[in-house]
Amino acid sequence: MPFKVEVVPHNLQWRDAFEAESQQVAEAMGENMVAIHHIGSTAIPNIYAKPIIDLLVEVKDISRVDEQSAAMESLGYEVMGEYGIPGRRFFLKNSQAGIRTHHIHTFEIGSAQVKRHLAFRDYMIAHPDDAQQYSNLKRKLAEMYPDDIEGYMDGKDDFIKTIDQKAAEWCVFSQ
Repeated sequence: MPFKVEVVPHNLQWRDAFEAESQQVAEAMGENMVAIHHIGSTAIPNIYAKPIIDLLVEVKDISRVDEQSAAMESLGYEVMGEYGIPGRRFFLKNSQAGIRTHHIHTFEIGSAQVKRHLAFRDYMIAHPDDAQQYSNLKRKLAEMYPDDIEGYMDGKDDFIKTIDQKAAEWCVFSQ
């Protein structure tokens, strides 16, 4: 089934959706869980986003996440394993209608991936002009690639790498 690429204006309910989901995920992850963060475009105010809530879960021991697979499945998540990123456990969730609603990116505490995702989010919140450029790019790509998630993702790649670099430098200077 093709993945429909849709970006929509920022929705204030995304924060509430994150909060509600993070409570359930925290219970499912148990004592191994350290923190849950709202990441991705739904965490950045005033920009267009795919209406999918991205959660970043930090855990003490990444290998123990596999023990929680049944608990995550009971919440409606599909267990995807590393899914292309070593050291990650990825979960995805669809609505009853089969529309993607949530992604969970799980990493061990201290992972460079945790730092990268949080730096990107925090940089974009602190730099609304860059966030608007990203929003405009996403809207343009969604129009160009309405049924091609790979084309959409590839179109964002250079911009994301540029922001990742800016965010890494900004984090060093802002601390």
